[in-house]
Amino acid sequence: MNTLLFNKILPLLLLPSGFSFLCLLAGLLLRNRFFVLLGMLVLLVFSMPLVSDFLMRSVEVGSGRVPVSRVGKADAIVVLSGMIVRVEGAPLGEWGDAVDRFEGGVELFKAGRAPVILFTRGQMPWQPDAVPEGEVLAKRALLLGVPKSAIRLTGKVGNTADEAVASRALLGVAKGVPKRIILVTSAFHIRRARFLFERAGFAVESFPVDYQVSEKNDLTVLRYLPNAEALAESERALREVMGLLYYRLRSLIGLD
Repeated sequence: MNTLLFNKILPLLLLPSGFSFLCLLAGLLLRNRFFVLLGMLVLLVFSMPLVSDFLMRSVEVGSGRVPVSRVGKADAIVVLSGMIVRVEGAPLGEWGDAVDRFEGGVELFKAGRAPVILFTRGQMPWQPDAVPEGEVLAKRALLLGVPKSAIRLTGKVGNTADEAVASRALLGVAKGVPKRIILVTSAFHIRRARFLFERAGFAVESFPVDYQVSEKNDLTVLRYLPNAEALAESERALREVMGLLYYRLRSLIGLD
């Protein structure tokens, strides 16, 4: 729980919106114009589509979806959570932006890339009554013709590190001959996810989906005009960088 809170909440203060808020607060309390201007400048820069697309492109792996026919065979397909929006009256939820994770995993399974498909039971500690996401995805997979015998579900997990550990507990990792998995997640998230699953002992083939930035964006005046969507994209990219650095540092100093 403490690690989850550290990973989810502390970065908010370091991301542009949180940092800008702290600068503005310091400027008001200290009556110092410099902090106010700094906060406004940071918010302005990271809200520009030109900047947000550059940051997202720098963390995304590859430039587009790899054809399923080029993906090697594996022991399991692992689909990470993070694509279901809980909506009243929708027992299977509604799709969020990362629905490509689910669709990519099912496509790989139907193409015979692995005999089983694994969904993770994503659930936040502050939502104890919510149905874990993996259970919802398993029901959706059944509706698409995936046999129940081929579906695996981990225990409850709160973040990517938990997903890696829970997948290892479910699939097992033999010493000397690690289980080979096809890891399906968003392109901007694949570096951190792959690092954590390899650290858990898997041989990983990445299958990045859910690309956020198109291959080419024309340079127009709109690319310089700040907006909330661009700010969210910037923070999503920066969060990935911070997360990867955090876990690499933990491994470097021997905390894992």
